[in-house]
Amino acid sequence: MKYIQTPAAPAPIGPYSQAVENNGMLFVSGQIALNPATGMMIQDSIEEEAEQVMKNLEAILWAAGTSFHSVLKTTILLSDMAHFTTVNAIYGRYFEADKVPARETFAAAGLPRQANIEISMVVAVYR
Repeated sequence: MKYIQTPAAPAPIGPYSQAVENNGMLFVSGQIALNPATGMMIQDSIEEEAEQVMKNLEAILWAAGTSFHSVLKTTILLSDMAHFTTVNAIYGRYFEADKVPARETFAAAGLPRQANIEISMVVAVYR
């Protein structure tokens, strides 16, 4: 197993790794809109929050030597399904239109640090 840790993404706020690679698979822990430089939440708008989450995920993917092209599945947690359309549009910009991963999206109360969005990923790692 290989544990992925990069200062370009927020440090874990609990006993978990940013990501773990094993047998050609990368499991990326749920990311919220923490600014990795300051440790502060980005919550000015759902747009800015979603962008920060995607940037955090991208930093972890790069640290693992992969990218959004290899993502197999994502899970999106939203504090309110009213954010779905906005988050969906921002999320969609990070993937090729005809090569999007499998996904589920749930409304979840009480996300860490009063986050409005959290996204985790399962990724195929090709070496």
